[in-house]
Amino acid sequence: MTGRPAPGVLPPTLRAPLGLVAVFAALVVVVLGVRYADDGKPGLVDGWVQPAVDGVRPPWRQVALVLDFLGEPAGSVLPVVATVAGCLLLRRPRLAVLGVAGAGLTVGATTLLKHLAGRTIHGGYLSYPSGHTAFATALALVVALLVSGRLGLGGTAGTLLVLAAALVAGAAMGWAEVALGAHYPTDVLGGWCTALAVIPPTAWLVDRLAEHR
Repeated sequence: MTGRPAPGVLPPTLRAPLGLVAVFAALVVVVLGVRYADDGKPGLVDGWVQPAVDGVRPPWRQVALVLDFLGEPAGSVLPVVATVAGCLLLRRPRLAVLGVAGAGLTVGATTLLKHLAGRTIHGGYLSYPSGHTAFATALALVVALLVSGRLGLGGTAGTLLVLAAALVAGAAMGWAEVALGAHYPTDVLGGWCTALAVIPPTAWLVDRLAEHR
């Protein structure tokens, strides 16, 4: 007697809208990457946004430092473990797999893109796209898919929840990175879009592999 199959990561009602989001996000990543390739200066949009955020003072600087730490290799273990544990406790093993695989692939994609784009900040640090922002957004997408599944949301409601979670997480980490002077605002946008481009197809692949076991 076989057990009940594990719930899928991507409900059928979310596949098409999140697939379109992934395609559009990938295009944004490419366009920004080409625009700022081998550049070491802020662009026009950066010049508008950066002065309002850069150089944040205490106590907000401490908040930015904590967020930044959670995106570092050592600090990132905490949110990943928490996400995976939550998925397993709620009996969503596929989402637990996505939490690890999705975050890893997203960070790997940003690392590769940084070397391809060659954009720098502070005289030599590769900056486009922001890996911290991509990582935070990727985990937020996983958590949002978990919540959406628990609430039985699909279609418009599910898509809005997923995108809202991604926006909040990406904006929070992106603010921290710009405030600390680690990235340009357009680096943050590129990192956010990288996660949106990577997570939906990764989720689809997790479902396909699980169904063919």
